[in-house]
Amino acid sequence: MSKAPVILLASLIGCLSAVHAGYVPDACMNCICYVESHGCHMPDPLCRMDVGSLSCGPFQMKLGYWQDARLKGGPLMNDWKTCAASWTCSRDAVNGYMERYAVPSRLGHGPTCEDFSRIHNGGPNGFKNPATLAYWGRVKKCLGGGPELNEIGLEQNAQTKNHTKLG
Repeated sequence: MSKAPVILLASLIGCLSAVHAGYVPDACMNCICYVESHGCHMPDPLCRMDVGSLSCGPFQMKLGYWQDARLKGGPLMNDWKTCAASWTCSRDAVNGYMERYAVPSRLGHGPTCEDFSRIHNGGPNGFKNPATLAYWGRVKKCLGGGPELNEIGLEQNAQTKNHTKLG
């Protein structure tokens, strides 16, 4: 029996897992969510006022964040609040935003969870803003908090995939 089918299957599985893997590592993504929504929960109501504008969903995305994320993350459900109400779309938006701003050419090095966290909190240049260090400290604490904090994605799968309340 030829080894070609086995090699082809292994290559295909590798490619598919790369397609589904996010730019931001899961543990980092989960801890950003944990910090943003006090345990990585879909908020109810979906949006709240934060520093003079609405922040929505488990990652507390603002409209401008979502718009920037679309430049790398695709259409993202074509609506900011609809995307923020979806676990999958919210994560895709964070990945898209980071693929735009947390890149070696901007950072001077490969992105780390600290970079992702500080950019998420402070915008495109948040990685060099001292005001984002406290936020990074909370994410870092989550990362060191053990598997129950690093595997928050399991809780997300148990919750409704698409929370559609836009209130």
